[in-house]
Amino acid sequence: MERKRLRELGGSIGSYTCGKYNSITDIEGVKVGHKTLHYENEGTVVRTGVTAVLPHSGNLFRDKVCTGYHVINGFGKTVGTIQMEELGVLESPILLTNTLSVGDVLKGTVQYMLDETPEIGDTTGTVNVVVGECNDGFLNDIRGLHVKPEDAREAIVHAQSGPVDEGCVGAGTGMLCFGYKGGIGTSSREYTFGGEKYTVGALVLTNFGQRKDLRVPILNNGEDQNAPDGSIMIILATDAPLNERQLKRLAKRASFGLSRTGSYAAHGSGDVVLAFSTAHRIPHQPSSDNTIPYGFIKEDGPIISTLFEMAVDSVEEAIWNSLCKAETTTGRNGRKVEAVPLDLLYGLVK
Repeated sequence: MERKRLRELGGSIGSYTCGKYNSITDIEGVKVGHKTLHYENEGTVVRTGVTAVLPHSGNLFRDKVCTGYHVINGFGKTVGTIQMEELGVLESPILLTNTLSVGDVLKGTVQYMLDETPEIGDTTGTVNVVVGECNDGFLNDIRGLHVKPEDAREAIVHAQSGPVDEGCVGAGTGMLCFGYKGGIGTSSREYTFGGEKYTVGALVLTNFGQRKDLRVPILNNGEDQNAPDGSIMIILATDAPLNERQLKRLAKRASFGLSRTGSYAAHGSGDVVLAFSTAHRIPHQPSSDNTIPYGFIKEDGPIISTLFEMAVDSVEEAIWNSLCKAETTTGRNGRKVEAVPLDLLYGLVK
């Protein structure tokens, strides 16, 4: 059966309208790129890759965006988040990969940023690159370190707006979710406030949970794979004018979208949320003025709560899309992870 997204199966989550692509790329300027490594060589089974999310198509170091960061459970190996937390800005693409390839992806992204911006490390400071991860070692030869720095660059260079490939692509190639095949998923919500339309989009890398945890009884039977607790990386993007504190609040709401699917953030699950807004650009070298004027939404009205709900719905549906689009995959040691049976899922999730 052709793999379809949740809404193509008659399912829906929440009451808000999706964007044109029901994707994080519904936020204008946001791009997503993948580098998929799916091959076998002399008995070595490679099921891994890299996914890149770009906040805009300009120079990300010279024109930063506001960002927020939230850790649901800290069993993870992300890099770059300390400076994000301190300064509240994002100045690089966000890269996703497997746990042991964070270093190579970091190196490749740093090289990309140096090539794009000659002043980095010379006439100005260094760059803070952000990389997140999940452990794909159940299906992938993770010890082989098959992801190379150039793979990160390819994911960035080939990033596009519009529809996003989901399932077993990029960083999601070797991931599991609820005992089924997981991977990359995305979704979005939009709403108009007094003539101003705002969009929230989510992209997830799912690698968490056991079949018994899934909140759809017809799907949660059968034996679970003897896999580690796993993780999830969640990226939220919006065009609403939110500052770094408000984005951290938005990021916290991703927890509810995750829990709705059945996750309880197991001990060994690294559950991390990164959120950014494209509404403002923060120049690396502002004018000589001592202040930079920006406007942000008020928090004593309905807008912020609506954005919170849109984020929750987007995360939940993105997780389901990662499951629905993923395909049955055979990995190392002959392990086989089945895809969610779509014939059982038609119209079940509402």
